[in-house]
Amino acid sequence: MKPTCVVKISFKQQMLKAREEAIVQTVNRLLAEKGFEAMTVDEVAAQVGIAKASLYKHFASKEELAAAAMVRVMRRAQDFISALPAEGTPLDKLRSVVRWTLEVKLAGDMPSLPSQNSSLRATLIGNKDYMDGLMDVSDRLGAWIEAAQAAGELNPDLPAIAILYTFFARACDPVLEFLKMGGLYQDEQIVALVLSTCFDGLNAR
Repeated sequence: MKPTCVVKISFKQQMLKAREEAIVQTVNRLLAEKGFEAMTVDEVAAQVGIAKASLYKHFASKEELAAAAMVRVMRRAQDFISALPAEGTPLDKLRSVVRWTLEVKLAGDMPSLPSQNSSLRATLIGNKDYMDGLMDVSDRLGAWIEAAQAAGELNPDLPAIAILYTFFARACDPVLEFLKMGGLYQDEQIVALVLSTCFDGLNAR
């Protein structure tokens, strides 16, 4: 039996990795606060506490910075979905994913999606990690949507793709911020309200 080879990471590599994580976290927060168009490379470098030239050693452009943050949140979504209990119903799983999305957004950790004509959009489409993650999440949510429709728990007359995009839209739902700014509800109450409108609709029962 061959001995297991343990790859040691040098101190320098550890420091570079830690700095890269700090950069991505900062970009993630700025994208959530102001969006891609308003974010600047200068403020990213300033908030991380490094020179802009040092930042460019990790990411070649503003688009690459933002794409790294989008990939990071996509992987978090994949990890969350993978950790859901297998015994839950498809509808339970969908509710859990939407709840997680709302909680991440309220915490200020959900980067805003780029506008239709944004240069970031083209970068994301060409980013294999992001697109693979998006396809994986879409496939898994899509399967649960179809199963919930077959069980009569979601409207079977609606195209599954329309329901999927409705769930995705919660990641950039301004209703959360409006309710939070009003100061009348706690975050948990806001999540419950938006979940209710999303899954139960607005009609009186």
